[in-house]
Amino acid sequence: MRLSQFFLPTLRETPTEAQIVSHRLMLRAGMVRQQAAGIYSWLPLGHRVLTKIAQIVREEQDRSGAQEILMPTIQPAELWRESGRYDDYGKEMLRITDRHEREMLYGPTNEEMVTEIARASFRSYRDLPRNLYHIQWKFRDEVRPRFGVMRGREFLMKDAYSFDADAAGARHSYNKMFIAYLRTFARMGLKAIPMRADTGPIGGDLSHEFIILAETGESAVYVDRDFLDQNLLDLPVDYDDVAGLQKAVDRFTGFYAATDEKHDPAVAARLGDRLVGARGIEVGHIFYFGTKYSAAMGLSVQGPNGEKIVPEMGSYGIGVSRLVGALIEASHDDAGIVWPAAVAPFGAGVINLRVGDAACDAMAGDLYARLRAAGLDPLYDDRAESAGAKFANMDLVGLPWQLVVGPRGAKAGTVEVKDRRSGAKEELSLDAALAKLTAPR
Repeated sequence: MRLSQFFLPTLRETPTEAQIVSHRLMLRAGMVRQQAAGIYSWLPLGHRVLTKIAQIVREEQDRSGAQEILMPTIQPAELWRESGRYDDYGKEMLRITDRHEREMLYGPTNEEMVTEIARASFRSYRDLPRNLYHIQWKFRDEVRPRFGVMRGREFLMKDAYSFDADAAGARHSYNKMFIAYLRTFARMGLKAIPMRADTGPIGGDLSHEFIILAETGESAVYVDRDFLDQNLLDLPVDYDDVAGLQKAVDRFTGFYAATDEKHDPAVAARLGDRLVGARGIEVGHIFYFGTKYSAAMGLSVQGPNGEKIVPEMGSYGIGVSRLVGALIEASHDDAGIVWPAAVAPFGAGVINLRVGDAACDAMAGDLYARLRAAGLDPLYDDRAESAGAKFANMDLVGLPWQLVVGPRGAKAGTVEVKDRRSGAKEELSLDAALAKLTAPR
């Protein structure tokens, strides 16, 4: 994409309403525009990142055996009355009456709707297990929406819902999601730490929050340093191996990790220097809730001996739009965003320092074409702007690589290659630059 043709309404000044780094940088980099309190339009740069995050989430859900559906944003109120949650949910739920005086709502979550789908479809224990997920917009009418997309009213979520014939099967479904979540966040360049969470009145011990470390995180967290040294993508995964998957989950839950409210000073004292205290941001939550919804809504299937089985259920959420902000909170510097390559809106940026110079235009155009052919999806700054403005803009949007073409380099047949994360620069031929950017990592 040529920057002269790309809609990128960047801002020089920091908007006064932005209180945290991700909100400031998303507005300045032209990723989003606020339309109302806690409600944003996603502009081309932001939408590219959002789409890449959603695709990684989708691939790992599919890999685990979950199946994608798409449920509507508007739900009938009677489903929520069946579960008993309609009157209990509070003012966060946006309630709507349609032209026929039917009570509807803008869905804040989908347990009721997916249970109704299962109720209409599942007849036998042979229909189980199932895990259905969707990636859909949701709405919760926060009293004070703040921090940009980190705590907005409208947000994009991945929700998965598992159905099993018994508690043992439900645990295996939970374990699948546990490992899938570790892989999902690792693919985005994040080290997400599973931390035990409250299960509320249902009880049990199957609930984990996944938290990434960031200096500007919402809450204090503590973790064993040895967990941070784990390479989660090297973990061999067979989602059909019940015992093997349980062993993997036990391995990762064996490291000490706790939010501030669950922190145990006695354990911390034993860990000594291995204990890391930091700030954290929640990016996912998995939860087993048994028959809470299936029993309330009359979902049952026939067992192998003709008996009635009420399926065991779990839910598994990832804040897709929230992850955009969380990634920025975890990866930025004074100049702007520093995107991990897997979610960067473009794979590289090409900067032509002297637009109109025949040699610079020819080299930059050739480099741009070769990067596109290599699948690196570059952003080419072909505008007639000053070098300083171009450098600042490219640092702000945070692409992993910057390739700078100037008159001296064009004459020598070289391009300056800058690693955005480290800041390291080197002069390379076009062939060497392409080889560097396309080398396996």
